[in-house]
Amino acid sequence: MHNNAFNSTFRLVILAGFARSLVNFRGPLVKALCDAGLEVHAIAPDLHYDLETQLQLEAWGVITHDVSMQRTGTNLLRDLKTLRHLYRLFREIKPDILLGYTIKPVIYGTLAAWLAKVPKRYALITGLGYAFTGEARGKRGLIQRMVRGLYRQALKRADLVFFQNPDDETLFRQLGLLSQEAPSKVVNGSGIDTARFTQAPLPKGSPNFLLIARLLGDKGVREYVEAAAWVRERHPEITFKVVGDIDANPDSITRQELEAWIAAGHIEYLGRLDDVRPAIADSSVYVLPSYREGTPRTVLEAMAMGRPIITTDAPGCRETVVEGENGYLVPVKSVDPLVGAMQRFIDQPELVARMGQRSRAIAEEKYDVHKVNAVMLEAMGIAVPVAQPRRSSAIADSVLG
Repeated sequence: MHNNAFNSTFRLVILAGFARSLVNFRGPLVKALCDAGLEVHAIAPDLHYDLETQLQLEAWGVITHDVSMQRTGTNLLRDLKTLRHLYRLFREIKPDILLGYTIKPVIYGTLAAWLAKVPKRYALITGLGYAFTGEARGKRGLIQRMVRGLYRQALKRADLVFFQNPDDETLFRQLGLLSQEAPSKVVNGSGIDTARFTQAPLPKGSPNFLLIARLLGDKGVREYVEAAAWVRERHPEITFKVVGDIDANPDSITRQELEAWIAAGHIEYLGRLDDVRPAIADSSVYVLPSYREGTPRTVLEAMAMGRPIITTDAPGCRETVVEGENGYLVPVKSVDPLVGAMQRFIDQPELVARMGQRSRAIAEEKYDVHKVNAVMLEAMGIAVPVAQPRRSSAIADSVLG
């Protein structure tokens, strides 16, 4: 399609469902794309209302665009409006590559890019969420069937699908959402910037526990709080902190539940934090009893900061823990084993430092963001300049395969 070299008119669009994620989750990837000499366009709903994100992206050289998109809604007419809006944007930008991540950007972005004849279309599956967890009954069952049907149509039109764990890749093929011959690649999550999330000294005193998540049922928030209540009944000095916010998702924890947990003293609620590093630094052990993930970013952040992990033996989560080395895996939706894992750290506090050290090593070896991004860029045929330090002007050194 292209010669061995390209110039700054070569365009890539990265499409997100949430504007801030372009900096918080994909910042190193966006910078790597700019460093490769591409003209990078970022599209997300309400991007121009998030001035901080817009200014940061533009400082990197990214051209920003708004799109009308409901992140969690199921209104088909509004989604068709999103599809039409994306089609018009793609016709205007004329990108050579689309990279979409999360459900709606993957589905509607890929379909719109196909209709607009964007030459290369890549999809990144970052997790399965509400449409794949829980029983397929009633409204949830209807949403599951609709989302799976849309995925099937969109992924037929993708050149390559990235997954963040092998279980999701297998499931998509088993469900027929991705044909057996369709190309796909598993990467180690979104990666973590180990230079930003540096190892932090452990807090003094008894071990304390932390959960960071959108407050959804399928993140295991209720199991965490139930375990916290059980442990605190026997060890009132142990604290359990929660970072996150109520979500628009149908599976969200209610405000009444949250207030009841706080009033009962089961948890210390820290609200939503733009920077989670101080909360991780103040914790001893990180806990995420999620039902299913792509690769949980908060776990990687805690690992990079030298914290042992308790998480579930579930897709996306199980890959982050080497049992007994940097933490413990517990069954999904099971409070007793979760309490047991917590109790080990209370009974043997020396485990915290040893396992935390191993977490940091695994984060550096397996999940370093630059290693993860290099795999993705290579798979998309984009070569990043090797000169140090990287410069966004290094166009001549960039190659599209």
